[in-house]
Amino acid sequence: MHTYVPRGVCAKRIDVQLDGDTIESVEFTGGCNGNLKAIAKLVHGQRIDDVIALLEGNTCGPRSTSCADQMCHALREARQAG
Repeated sequence: MHTYVPRGVCAKRIDVQLDGDTIESVEFTGGCNGNLKAIAKLVHGQRIDDVIALLEGNTCGPRSTSCADQMCHALREARQAG
């Protein structure tokens, strides 16, 4: 399990579990509970690169980032940590 502290969003923490290049689980602490649970369900079993290609750069309101964008940062960091 890899823990990432997101920046510029409401979520306070993102926990990522990988199996090679596949996302086993993502869990958000804080933020928009229902939406973040839905994102976690949608990315389960998906390839990291596919999710990053789809969600990286997503914004939230006037912010230049979003919880989905920050999850992409978490996925990259978790993959690099191996």
